[in-house]
Amino acid sequence: MKLFTIGFTKTSAEGFFNRLSNAHVKKLVDVRLNNVSQLAGFAKKDDLKYFTKTICGIGYEHIPALAPTQDMLDEYKKSKGAWSTYAQKFIDLMAKRKIETLDRSGLDGGCLLCSEDKPHHCHRRLVAEYLKEKWGDVEIEHL
Repeated sequence: MKLFTIGFTKTSAEGFFNRLSNAHVKKLVDVRLNNVSQLAGFAKKDDLKYFTKTICGIGYEHIPALAPTQDMLDEYKKSKGAWSTYAQKFIDLMAKRKIETLDRSGLDGGCLLCSEDKPHHCHRRLVAEYLKEKWGDVEIEHL
């Protein structure tokens, strides 16, 4: 199984959609809590759904169960909390939600999307790694 991840900040729309197309992603899987972000003009849910279909020929799905809670985000971002604390709380939340019971076939070839430009301190990487740990046969590629 192949699972991609991508962020949309610090990139152009052209670069973003080219990376999805060139990687042969099957579906963009939005893992943001708030998918109407204004951080990039092309990253709002309705625009993304249109652009991914029109430009890349792929689907779009928003899965809020793969997002942290607002309290977690606020503690980490607004209160400048420690990454390690945020990461552990989010891992615990994924376990509580049993995200490993999601339909694998719906994620195979999918690309997890959030705003962070790099995966290092981003929950999309934690989602991908959690699923790899639970499912075993997951290859992760950060675009």
